[in-house]
Parts: sequence; C-alpha cells; structure tokens
Amino acid sequence: MEANPIPMTKITVSVVIGGFIVLLMQLYNLLVLKPKLLRAKLQRQGIRGPSPSFFFGNIPEMKRIQLQVHSTPKTTATKECDRPDAITHYWPSTLFPHLEQWRNEYGPIFLYSSGNIQLLCITDPEMVKKISLCTSLSLGKPSYLSKDRGPLLGQGILSSNGPIWAHQRKIIAPELYIDKVKGMVILMVDSTFSMLRSWERRIENEGGIADIEIIEDFRSLSADIISRACFGSNYSQGEEIFSKLKALQGIMSKGNIGVPGFRFLPRKNNRAMWKLEEEINSMILKVVKQRTEASYEEDLLQMILEGAKSNNGYYGPSTNSSRDKFIVDNCKSIYFAGYETTAITASWSLMLLAAHPEWQARARAEVLEIVGDSLPDANMLRNMKTLTMVIQETLRLYPPATFVVREALEDITFKDLMIPKGINMQIPIPILQQHYDLWGPDAHKFNPERFAHGIVGACKTPQAYMPFGVGSRVCVGQHFAMTELKVILSLILSKFCFSLSPTYQHSPAFRLVLVPEHGVTLRVRTT
Repeated sequence: MEANPIPMTKITVSVVIGGFIVLLMQLYNLLVLKPKLLRAKLQRQGIRGPSPSFFFGNIPEMKRIQLQVHSTPKTTATKECDRPDAITHYWPSTLFPHLEQWRNEYGPIFLYSSGNIQLLCITDPEMVKKISLCTSLSLGKPSYLSKDRGPLLGQGILSSNGPIWAHQRKIIAPELYIDKVKGMVILMVDSTFSMLRSWERRIENEGGIADIEIIEDFRSLSADIISRACFGSNYSQGEEIFSKLKALQGIMSKGNIGVPGFRFLPRKNNRAMWKLEEEINSMILKVVKQRTEASYEEDLLQMILEGAKSNNGYYGPSTNSSRDKFIVDNCKSIYFAGYETTAITASWSLMLLAAHPEWQARARAEVLEIVGDSLPDANMLRNMKTLTMVIQETLRLYPPATFVVREALEDITFKDLMIPKGINMQIPIPILQQHYDLWGPDAHKFNPERFAHGIVGACKTPQAYMPFGVGSRVCVGQHFAMTELKVILSLILSKFCFSLSPTYQHSPAFRLVLVPEHGVTLRVRTT
C-alpha cells in the first residue's frame, strides 16, 4: 500500500513552524529578555541610565548627542603665536559627549547599551581602584572584542581570556621584559637615525627650516622597530601589512559594536573588512613561512611559532589551521599594538613640547647633559627624569586607548554593588585621567611637573592612571613602548628645535585609538 502523503506534509510543516518558534524565542531572549534582566539587576541596586531602544540600545541617542556637539561652531586652528593654553586638552567632552551628559544626569556610575551589549560606565575613583586591584578570573576581556573586532584582534592576547590568554602571556611577556628590551636599544637608535637623516636632508633642501608632518614618519619608524625587534625583518618587508592594518582600523572605527547580526551582513564596509582580513592573514603567514625557511632567530616571532605547537587545543583540535590562527591572531595583536600606539604617543608628545617651548628646552638640556656626544643607551634613558615626566603627562592627557573594559564572566561584587554575569564594566580612561578631584585644579593642563615624584605623587588614586591598562591585564609591551618613546624623543630633541606649524589644527579623533585627526605638522630646524 502507498503511504499517505498528507500526514508527512503535516509533520514537515509542524517541524518548520516549531523550529521557527524556537528561533523566535531564542532571538527574544537574546535581544529583549536577557538585556532587560541584566539591567533590572543593577536598577534594583540604584543604578540608573538612559532607556535603550529595541535592537540598537542607546546608539541613536549617542549619535544625536554627538551631532549636537559637533554642529556647534568652533575654531580648531592653532597658530604658532598662540599661547599654549589656547589648545584645549579636555577633548573627551567633544569625542564622548554622551558619557559626559549621562554622568552629570545619572551619577559617576551609570548604565547604557550599545546594541545588545550592556555597559556599566564607571567614573567613581574608588570603584575603579577596586576593579584595578582585582585579580579574579571572574573578570575578563569583553567577548565583543573577538567578535565585532575579530578581523583586527581575533583571539590574540589583546582579546582572549582564561587558559588561552594565560598561554599567550606566558609566551609573549618574557620577550618584552625590561632586560630583553635593554638589548633592543641599539636597534631602536639605528632605526631612528635613518628617519632623522631624512629630516636633515629635507631641512637643508628647504633652506634651514621645514614644515614636517610627523605621524606617517613615526608610523614607519615604529613599524620598522617592532618588525626588527620582534619579527626579525624590517619595515619594508611588512609595509603592506601595516598599511592594510591601518585601513582595517579605519573601517572598524566607524562601525557600531553590539548591534546583533550587523557584522555578518554583506554591506560595503563589511565586505572591505573581510577582504582586508583575508589579505592580512595571508601576508602574515607568508612572513612566517619565510622565517621557517630561513635561519633560526630567538625573538618574539619564534616564541609565537613555538607557542603555536603547544597551544593545548585552545584554538580547537591541533591542526595546521588552528596553529595558523594562533600565529596570525597574536602577530596581528603585536603589529597593531606595537606600532600604532607608540607612533601616536610620540606625535602627541612633540605637539605638546612644541606648544610649550619651556618644557622643550628643559627636556633638551637634560638629554644633552646625559648623552653628550654619545648615543643613548639603556642606562642613560633611565636617568632622563624630565623626559619621563613629559611622556607620562602626554599619556595622561592623550592616552592611546580610551577605555578599559572588563566583562563579568561570573557574578562579582565591588563596593557592595553586585555586577551580574554578562555586564561589561567600562572605565573611560580620559575622564579619570583629567578628574579634578584626582589631579587638582590644573587637571586639563599640560604640567609634567606633577609626575616629579612618580605616579603615586601625581594622583590621589594612582590606579586611576591607566594608559597601559590595569591589573593582571596590564600591557605586556609597556617597557618596550616607554623605551622606544625615550629613544625617539631624546634623539629628536638632541638634533632639532621645533614649533607648531601655523597649519596645525588641534582635533583629537577616535579611530579605535586616539589620533590627531588632521595630523601633526611641526616647523623644524636643526639645533
């Protein structure tokens, strides 16, 4: 007998409808119920914030507030003859006006949403201190870093958690300890001299003084240093990698994190992002292949290659694909963090020294006294107290990373506030680092003297100074970065005097890191 097709059709329809209902329930839980329950747990404890809209959270309101601020007429050009205080350093009110507005309205701890990501913004110094001192595994990097920022960070050391992160840090950190970095100073000096010789030729060709846009030069210099110090190559070999990383960074800075599903849509930006990711990954693996076919060098890249062989399945089954992903993700993290942040900080430092000639003269006098006719070495760099103060103050006013974010991987309590699993605690670094109660009435001004007795002497709550992050997740490359900055700045000060070009426009911009939107152009002459 033939089977009756009608019951089978009904079963199929029932299965499809059932599956659709289950999908709708899962979406409802993800987009509505879970965020609402998380917010409710904090609201019952007195935490307030703006009401989010469905799907986009508070993103529309954030854009509206930013548009209002940016539509206000303002003059950004800063002429060479202007007083130093003509440059306004309190840029967070322009870049992140929604945080300023909500902090004034809801208090130092408030709640808002970016898509379906729930953010607990914390500007209370005592709460920040508690979080910075916490070593619990219940705190970790937010999951959106490896998702929404996945093409740039993947599951590298900047975005991973748990055993994966511990394995990565065990491999990478020892290669950037201070004793190792001391051995890299000669290399840093050599790379910097190459750039300075090009400046000298340009100044000579232009009659003894030249306007130089410094950021791209610093990016090339920093890329050369990180390439030679950590990857056994030079900038010319990795030039295309850095160029594409910069392009990827630019695209990702325009996206909205947390909007469900947006990163999967074949929009123009996403297609460009996917293409860049594929090209960068391919180029990094090409560098790795060249290394494995060449002679053995015990540097950071070699340690990453060794670590890929023993990643204990953290990236899935131990296959060529998982090993390649381990290598690529960590190389991208080092490339990105190692060249962009240092180049930008060096640019901000020279901008501030150009705007404050008295500090430029003071730092130059110190460098010439310590170095003399020699080349700077690790011991000399350690004795450059004034230059260290200048760098610390630059990092206070213009930190490359603008937020420290930690996700509660389990329920955790700080100062009697229970923070539920899934909440992202967001600490806005620039707001804390220019907080009047912590830094005094000149918090918005350039005053390196505040660091004369170190960070502890500069700030009432030292943990609120966090240009390299906080706690156990503090940047593994901070010694490398500080040494590189001292080498670059000391050599420039020893050879050149500089002021701000009349074309300089002071306009900090957020491009995943804090950058000068219109570059930094200096009027440079030899000393």
